[in-house]
Amino acid sequence: MNRNLALAYGTFCYLTFLGVFLYSIGFVGNLFVPKTVDSGVAGPVGTAIVIDLLLLTLFALQHSVMARPTFKRGWTRFVPEPVERATYVLLTCVALGLLFWGWQPIEGVVWSASGVFGGALTALYFAGWGLVLYATTLIDHFDLFGMQQVVRYWRDRDTAAPHFVTPSLYKYIRHPLYVGWFTVFWATPTMSYGHLLLAVVTTAYILVAVRIEERDLEDVFGKTYQDYRESTPAFVPTAKRSRSGLVQAQQ
Repeated sequence: MNRNLALAYGTFCYLTFLGVFLYSIGFVGNLFVPKTVDSGVAGPVGTAIVIDLLLLTLFALQHSVMARPTFKRGWTRFVPEPVERATYVLLTCVALGLLFWGWQPIEGVVWSASGVFGGALTALYFAGWGLVLYATTLIDHFDLFGMQQVVRYWRDRDTAAPHFVTPSLYKYIRHPLYVGWFTVFWATPTMSYGHLLLAVVTTAYILVAVRIEERDLEDVFGKTYQDYRESTPAFVPTAKRSRSGLVQAQQ
């Protein structure tokens, strides 16, 4: 593949991710963007639930199946390896775009907070997004979103092998990135039934995805990752610090 074309394509995919990431903040938080989790005219509840679940399932299948090593081995027979990750990121953005476009609001409020408590939940919501972004930098942000691969290809350098480290938060929990996502979906001043559906399904998906991801990591790193898993909690830090490290993984 032409190196300049690969770099331009990877850059396009990364910029698309940035746009979708920013839109996601508005979509989940009911802020600034034209279509949010609670905007629009609510139709029949049953229809809304079916449509929303189908959109979430489409995203989950794309995001998880394409991330598995077995799929990647077959996928790279058709997609050049330097742009494989960027293509995965682009297709994830497409799946999220479909979810934003097709999401059906569901009327009804589970809780509504105002004043200091509401402000605290809003602050926690933005802190969750900050944690998500910070966690990506700890496991190599540009590698995670496909830019490093195309830059290395453009510079005619070999792809760096994954290695095992424990930067910052990963000394205390194995999945700070997912803690950030939990915070994003649950920290809201107003929890509608539609937002609750989104939060419950994405939380369940993350819990399942963690098990699959960690199985893949154990296949690659063996006992090293097993020791890390046994000595470091998944989501809630404890006084006991890990003696192992973090796999620089792509999920």
